[in-house]
Amino acid sequence: MRRKSDLPTKTCAACGLPFTWRKKWERDWDNVKFCSDRCRSGKGKVV
Repeated sequence: MRRKSDLPTKTCAACGLPFTWRKKWERDWDNVKFCSDRCRSGKGKVV
């Protein structure tokens, strides 16, 4: 089992915050660009 600090991270394209790998993104990690549904839908835009 991996520690959370050993998991890969990316930066969210909408909010710019770092987020870590999740099991549900296992097959599609290369295409994940947003940290949440809120950022993906554009409702959480940072001004």
